[in-house]
Amino acid sequence: MSSTALVAVGIFDLILASFTGQCYGELEVGFYKRKCLAADVEKTVADVVKAMFFKDPMIAAALLRVQFHDCFVNGCDTSILLDGSSSEKTAPPNLSIRGYDVFAAAKAAVETVCPGVVSCSDIIVMATREAVYLSGGGRYNVQTERRDGFVSRASNVDLPAPSISVTQSVAAFARKGLNATDMVYLVGGRTIEVAHCFLFQDRLSNFQNTGKPDLSMDSSLPKKLRLICPPNSAGRNTAILDQNDRNLLSSFILDNSFYSVTAANTWPSTRKQNKIHRYLLQDDLMVTEQ
Repeated sequence: MSSTALVAVGIFDLILASFTGQCYGELEVGFYKRKCLAADVEKTVADVVKAMFFKDPMIAAALLRVQFHDCFVNGCDTSILLDGSSSEKTAPPNLSIRGYDVFAAAKAAVETVCPGVVSCSDIIVMATREAVYLSGGGRYNVQTERRDGFVSRASNVDLPAPSISVTQSVAAFARKGLNATDMVYLVGGRTIEVAHCFLFQDRLSNFQNTGKPDLSMDSSLPKKLRLICPPNSAGRNTAILDQNDRNLLSSFILDNSFYSVTAANTWPSTRKQNKIHRYLLQDDLMVTEQ
């Protein structure tokens, strides 16, 4: 991974850290070194994630998704982990979330070395950092000292829908105090994620009830995806979001391939979009026009 891409991963973490949630005081790197003395809390979490990752490399995408889904709603306050008949877990965008067992295992391991001190909010952040590292994204420092929240309502979940336009997505992130550049960095997490067929199946065969695929895509892409997501299927299958034919392992590596593939297959040929296209394809400047 290039040095600039490593910087991008660090910025990714800083953007998520801006969702302060239930924080009290300033976050700091290495907070638990003072609070837990000889216990290495970050290594304890890392060891749990590493063991899970080697059993299932796709767990990295799941953990990354959990952190984003948690932080985007009320800040990084672990509200997505709370149970309840109408908690955030029950909201439609979160029904396919997995990885809860990883956080539970990490929490249990941490409690054995530093009981009653480490928040679940910080465990989510530390576990996701390790997942990013194991996926080739480089190791970055995480700030800790978050406090867990106690409010979790499905009605509060306002995650951007997968079908919205770029303009609508920029607006959704702006409501959270994030700009278009922040959005592009965060969307880059899709480079190791998958999507359920039912979320985009209409674009493959019957886009906007035309009986045809979405013509803004490269013509080869719908053909390939229809093999995974046939029109008469229940739509429960999944497809990798990084459709890199030149490097089949890219879908398991946190790199900038998703940007390149997305730009090549979806951006319309307008002047404005061409500027975004050009920026997304650059290794050293993964930002959008402001």
